[in-house]
Amino acid sequence: MSVIRLAISMIATLLLLAATAPSMAQTDPLQTLVQALPKGGYAEREKVILDLAGTGDPRVADVLGALGKGDLYTLKDSGTVIVATGRGNSLETADPLTGKALGAVDKSGLDKIRVNNRLRRAIDSAVGQLTLMGKDPATRLAAAQSMLKTADPAAIGMLDTAIAQEDDARVKTAMEQARAAALLKSDAALENKIAAIDTLIAKGDREALAFLTGARSGASADLLPAIESGIRSIEDKLAFWSALQNVWYGLSLGSVLLLAAIGLAITFGVMGVINMAHGEIVMLGAYTTFVVQEVIRNHFPGLFDYSLAIALPLAFLVTGAVGVAIERGIIRWLYGRPLETLLATWGLSLILQQTVRTIFGPNNREVGNPSWMSGAFDLWGLSITWNRLWIVIFAMIVFAVLLAVLNRTPLGLQMRAVTQNRRMASSMGIRTPWVDALTFGLGSGIAGIAGVALSQIDNVSPNLGQSYIIDSFMVVVFGGVGNLWGTLVGALTLGIANKFLEPYAGAVLGKILILVFIILFIQRRPRGLFALKGRAVDA
Repeated sequence: MSVIRLAISMIATLLLLAATAPSMAQTDPLQTLVQALPKGGYAEREKVILDLAGTGDPRVADVLGALGKGDLYTLKDSGTVIVATGRGNSLETADPLTGKALGAVDKSGLDKIRVNNRLRRAIDSAVGQLTLMGKDPATRLAAAQSMLKTADPAAIGMLDTAIAQEDDARVKTAMEQARAAALLKSDAALENKIAAIDTLIAKGDREALAFLTGARSGASADLLPAIESGIRSIEDKLAFWSALQNVWYGLSLGSVLLLAAIGLAITFGVMGVINMAHGEIVMLGAYTTFVVQEVIRNHFPGLFDYSLAIALPLAFLVTGAVGVAIERGIIRWLYGRPLETLLATWGLSLILQQTVRTIFGPNNREVGNPSWMSGAFDLWGLSITWNRLWIVIFAMIVFAVLLAVLNRTPLGLQMRAVTQNRRMASSMGIRTPWVDALTFGLGSGIAGIAGVALSQIDNVSPNLGQSYIIDSFMVVVFGGVGNLWGTLVGALTLGIANKFLEPYAGAVLGKILILVFIILFIQRRPRGLFALKGRAVDA
């Protein structure tokens, strides 16, 4: 077998030589430079790279790209430079300039043209120069960003030419920033370097800060004050945006807490029930999303982007029905006995967890993000993920709809009547058991759609609800039992406070400090931020 393999390798090599012979016969200066890449050491190879970039030939970008990725080889028998890609012992080869396929070659017959980090930087700079004058704005932008990273003073002249011709504002700004970074490494005049510092201050990100910090060590006495001032200016700007980023993270966390707690605010506020199974209702909503996505994946893959729209009403109906069943089967026998209610719902939470483990298993389940909830974008100095943004919007929509239901519908009117005075509401003909069942079902249904949202940012597992039940109670108690506005303010306040404490105290200690704060706060205001008079007060 080894003899056959050797014979195949020799035949492939001969075919490659035959295929490359016509191109080698031509006196192409570019071909000569490409064939010179394997010769000498790294210093000689860097000179060849600069010579290739100096030709301005667009084909050079592909050659250097292959060299940077480690796909450029030489044939051991002939020394011919080729591009080889693939895995295993047999690699597919192609001409580095024309891209013409040359067939498969055994890896043992090839020598890789090696590069080090210095050569990679030279390659990035050369490729950037070659694409800086391209027709596509995206290509020119990528080239400018590549040249910004290398900050090669030799590219200043080419950047000046490109800036003079550029009509795209975004690309032109990137080119000016690349030129500024290169100027700081050059021997340009003092006023030019100060102008470059102003350009980097306007850029104002960590990359600009790194350039100025690097330039500080070798700066002259005349230039040093401008660099120090620029560093302070960028650090102040970054601190400002870091604070805003924490506010955004806090709003994002607060919206998650709002979704998890808003259903509990209804059941706890209207019914006075300490429902320790509330987290498991959230978990059932998340598993409903998983089941919907599994059905869509297996039978209707084209509808995956609509999976959440399908899962939302189903999760509301499923968990709402479970909530009504819990109220009718367990809770209604325990009104006025809070400790027994707590123990009963805690036992129910264990039953629900074990039931889900039995059906779906103990491991995390995959719930995918639709395309419109994937990825992130930058807003000035903020980095915002689409899934978090949509959850914030969704939480506000749920809050607004629930507020309208409580204030604009007969059910909401009856719920508020029962909250304020159960005996009087019953005397007026309101069926308080029916209101209790629907209230518990409504709170559970909202917990279910909270589970749909949480499935997009958290692991879907039987323990999902345990992560939110304590935080939900803290939000409800802090905001004011039964008051939706209090729940909103409490969730956002605790979310933002938690995110500002985490960098200094850590995640665990931050939660402990929040808990201590709430305990002290409740000592001063037992009814929370927004006190709501209810039947517990009347009693």
